[in-house]
Amino acid sequence: MKSKSQKGEELKKAGNLLAKSQTMLFADFGRVTAENMRKLRQVVRDNGGDLKVMKKRLLNVLLKEKGIDYDMRQFEGSVGTIFAQEGLDKIGGPVYRFFQEIASDTKAKQQAGQKLLGAYDVAGKAAFAQATVAMIAQLPPREVLLGQLLGTMAAPITSFLYILDQKSKQTT
Repeated sequence: MKSKSQKGEELKKAGNLLAKSQTMLFADFGRVTAENMRKLRQVVRDNGGDLKVMKKRLLNVLLKEKGIDYDMRQFEGSVGTIFAQEGLDKIGGPVYRFFQEIASDTKAKQQAGQKLLGAYDVAGKAAFAQATVAMIAQLPPREVLLGQLLGTMAAPITSFLYILDQKSKQTT
């Protein structure tokens, strides 16, 4: 059991992380091995975030101190908090894919979104439910979406140019 000073130090470290963060993502790490936790920490670090595991009660105290109205007691089991400097779209996808990779069977792969419990946008002061977080996390990266949009917009023009090209070859 941690002493009061140790808890105060943990709150201070988490407060510093929160001050630098734009998004907090809450993930269930129950039944995740120590080796996979190290890998998860690395994935989070590579994507501009920090994974902090602390008691829900302490996290509630921190959130209350910062004026954030979010109750961590709504979650069952062990909760890890990912403090991300970017938005949910940047950190949610890699964390979701990580939970899919460590899943042992197809049913567990389909339930990878349930490991993402919720999120809080610090900048926008908005909470996100589990279903919303899972949907955002399953989206492809921004660059891929922009490429798909550009392809969709360019397809009619390309088809029209193809038709014109074929018509010009028929008349000569």
